[in-house]
Amino acid sequence: MVIAWAAMAAQLAHAANPQPYKVNWSPSGDKAIDSTMKVTSQLETLRKTAPTDPFGLIARARGDITRLQTVLQSFGYYDGAVVITINGMGLDSAGLGETLAAVPKGTDAQVKIDPTLGPLFHVGRIDIEGKLPAGMRQKMKLAPGAPAVAADVLAAGGNLQTALQNAGYAFATVAKPVAYEIPAQHILNLKFRVTTGPRVTIGKIELEGLQEVHETLLRRQLAVHTGELYDAAAIEKAREDLLSLGLFTTVSVHLGAADQQERVPLTFAVREAKRYLVGVSAAYSSDLGGSLGINWTDRNVFGNGQQLTATATAINLGGSASTGLGYDAQLAYTIPDFRRRDQSLRLSVQALRQELQAYAETGQILSAAVYRKLSSVWSASAGISYEHEVVGQPGASCPPPPGTHNTSKSGLLVCSFSQIRTYELLLLPVTAYYDSTDLASPLEDPTHGFRISLSLTPTFSYSHSGSVFLVSQASLIHYFDVHKLLAGDPPGRTVIAGKLMVGVAGGVVWYNLPPDERFYAGGSGTVRGYRYQSVGPQFTANGIPTGIPEGGTTIQVADLELRQRVGTNFGFVVFVDGGGVSQSARPLSGVFRVGVGTGVRYYTSIGPIRFDIALPTKRLANDDRFEVYIGLGQAF
Repeated sequence: MVIAWAAMAAQLAHAANPQPYKVNWSPSGDKAIDSTMKVTSQLETLRKTAPTDPFGLIARARGDITRLQTVLQSFGYYDGAVVITINGMGLDSAGLGETLAAVPKGTDAQVKIDPTLGPLFHVGRIDIEGKLPAGMRQKMKLAPGAPAVAADVLAAGGNLQTALQNAGYAFATVAKPVAYEIPAQHILNLKFRVTTGPRVTIGKIELEGLQEVHETLLRRQLAVHTGELYDAAAIEKAREDLLSLGLFTTVSVHLGAADQQERVPLTFAVREAKRYLVGVSAAYSSDLGGSLGINWTDRNVFGNGQQLTATATAINLGGSASTGLGYDAQLAYTIPDFRRRDQSLRLSVQALRQELQAYAETGQILSAAVYRKLSSVWSASAGISYEHEVVGQPGASCPPPPGTHNTSKSGLLVCSFSQIRTYELLLLPVTAYYDSTDLASPLEDPTHGFRISLSLTPTFSYSHSGSVFLVSQASLIHYFDVHKLLAGDPPGRTVIAGKLMVGVAGGVVWYNLPPDERFYAGGSGTVRGYRYQSVGPQFTANGIPTGIPEGGTTIQVADLELRQRVGTNFGFVVFVDGGGVSQSARPLSGVFRVGVGTGVRYYTSIGPIRFDIALPTKRLANDDRFEVYIGLGQAF
């Protein structure tokens, strides 16, 4: 054998170096197994990134035999086999070296991988070594007769250990199972060794690492207390609650030794984050133009997590739907744990200036809102806002001055804001939120779950006409991971996102609504491909639509998007958006438009950077040929 290998090495010394090759896979009959094999095989994963010589190719193939057989066993196929050939020859063939040495340089060697599953093994007898409390065996979620999938077998031990620790056995351990294969019966008998230890309660709770944050805030936030039965899940939830305050970079929990009364002390060790934050923001769309802002935050004003945030943003920097530079400045103060745990109070003052085709608005807004977390997925808010605003809007006919060519750069008729009104509004918004996407930040990329929002805003208008109206709005967003349908597709790589939104302003006709309270469609938040607010009824000039939006009292929007990750940081999307606005109470009675488009994504630690381009499917004289959108985070 040694002489044979020496002879092969001498032959290969004169062969191509490196030796290019191609990998050809025979299907096993199970797509999930095939997918796992491909990401496990070094022949596949190192083919382009780590070229090798013929001798290294043979060694790499030999190593893959063991790796791929392990994959088969992990799926319960313990009698499975993997055969790898190179240029039609087995890896132990005496002439393999001569064959590779004779391959012309630049010619690919042909590697074929042929897996055979064999019979599927099932779990046989499950033995427990050690004393197990009553009712705990079912917590393993593994029973005799189940497929002997390695992940399920290992998870059974983890499930049992977690259940014990959640039931007060803080020091319980479950060792990795010992498996006994019975080939003739195609079963796998298992033995788990369990050490429960004493059942304990929570002792003294200590806090470490506090500098500027007051201890009283953390004590109020903690949902575990001295004297309660030890529960690992509840303690982990308490750790996450402290981290969610946004005041710490890390929060860890340490257990002490149990005392004679079977009490275990806990220590929550925290590391405080920087108190002051400064950030910048930027976005661009071809309809609204660019925006550029700066923000400053003090996230621990008086030591109890009170947060003060100031933002100043220049908006409408160009854009086909804007007519001048605007601004949005806001000062907000948030008090956590307001009157009860999981409830916060937010006070804000805002100054806003917008110059759009539909209207020009200068306003000041004072608001207060209480936010409450009802469960892990439900939350709600209720507030009060006072708005003082001066809004200019074109008149009903909006004719250009006689004898003039009165158009903008976009070709739209320019109408002076002949109706300038002052509005005093009192708003009482109430909103309920549902979010099952399991994300720590709204900028992260959702791959599953629902986001639902329901809002009712009674509004009292103390303007020239005076009115009371109710604005109702609902939206539903669903994220579906295609991995659930295609087992070979890795989780989170291909996602279908869908959005439905409806809104109704009741109790008032459209022309008595303040222009900024009306519904508009078009733009990145509703129907991409159409200019911001351009979908819906329009003002006319001598009976001809001007392209200047009037707004309406009802809106319907439906968006559908396919999101595909490519590699580590890139992705692309294709989408279709549809929406309409009406001045009637009857749904779908107004103008409805559809836009289509595509885009690319670059995924970062704070969310994807988005670049979309969209086209209108029915382009009218006043519509742009296409729209471009650039921002941080997905469109919805």
